[in-house]
Amino acid sequence: MAKAVFYHAGCPVCVDAEQAVLEYLDKAKVDTEVVHLGSDRSRIAEAEQAGVKSVPALVVGGNVYHINFGASLEDVKNG
Repeated sequence: MAKAVFYHAGCPVCVDAEQAVLEYLDKAKVDTEVVHLGSDRSRIAEAEQAGVKSVPALVVGGNVYHINFGASLEDVKNG
């Protein structure tokens, strides 16, 4: 099963994207972890290392998919 990580910061754009991602990804094929960087700031470095530049973002198989634009990762770090 593929592993995906959905990073977000809790903004309205992020919450909408989270709902869409969780609804449309096939749970039989993809194990999706949701990481709220606003409440789990210890994972910001992990997101940076994965290549996340803004949130919401979905990381699957080493590829980063930036979805719309809620906030830059710099804004999340400084927020």
